[in-house]
Amino acid sequence: MQAISTTWHEHTKRVAHGIRRRVLDFTIRNNGGYLSQACSAAEILATLYTRVMRIGESCASRIPPPFPGVPSRTNPNYFSGAAYNGPYKPELDRFFISPVHCALALYALLVEVGRMDAQGLEMFNKDGSTVEMIGAEHSPGHELMAGSLGQALSQAAGIALARRLKGHTGRNWVFMSDGEFWIGQTWEAVETLVFYKLDTVGVYIDANGQSADGAIETVMEIGSIKERLAAFGARVFEVDGHDVEALAAPAELPPDGRPLFVVARTNPCQGIPLLEERRPRLHYVRFKDEAEKQRYREFLMMMNGGIHGA
Repeated sequence: MQAISTTWHEHTKRVAHGIRRRVLDFTIRNNGGYLSQACSAAEILATLYTRVMRIGESCASRIPPPFPGVPSRTNPNYFSGAAYNGPYKPELDRFFISPVHCALALYALLVEVGRMDAQGLEMFNKDGSTVEMIGAEHSPGHELMAGSLGQALSQAAGIALARRLKGHTGRNWVFMSDGEFWIGQTWEAVETLVFYKLDTVGVYIDANGQSADGAIETVMEIGSIKERLAAFGARVFEVDGHDVEALAAPAELPPDGRPLFVVARTNPCQGIPLLEERRPRLHYVRFKDEAEKQRYREFLMMMNGGIHGA
């Protein structure tokens, strides 16, 4: 039998579909979840892991172990969630997620690309588990304790500078949300990246226009993120955040001395149009009643049959 050829585009779209499907499943099971973030970020995360990043095989257990305690010199059992992204090597890339409430989308991605067993998702948000609702540095796929939003970019800048001093050639990829550009620390980090010419740093921004308090434009206007970043001296591209080829293209350009920012314009209801009825309250989806939950169950059954809206 002749093997069926699958392009990277098709594979990446399937991974993105799988992210939405798994996150919807757990949202239904838990009567709530960060579902809209998975809808907007699915193609970004899928493109990073299947096309953009140069990372090695996972070094972690396929089923995440329980929380080992806080990191310290006296805790030999502590481990980093970054092990799911492969080993630390000078030539390999590193990944940093900043909006850690998007953790479930990242866990779903790790399952879809074979870095974590699906059984590990059953530990999601359970006491003593590292598969936390709000990811930390021991959670699968996470390297940093991002804390409140806006901290990961600063940490990535410091790591990138240290790696350059050590002669490392691997790049450093950061996933951010557009709401983090309200935060002063973000702009201080951008200024640092530009000043030190840290062109090994690439940042993908999920610009879904949403925040915990509603639509960004109604809470506090940010303006054009692209223009503001360019004014700081960054290299900036604005793309359709659901077009995997457009997402991958900027990362394939040779570095030019400037940090790379990709403003990915996304729809927080992409792939699950039922969410449109909830606008502008999309940050955390909690079902109003059993009838609404049943509608989402029926939609999940349809999603299980193939790629919806591809």
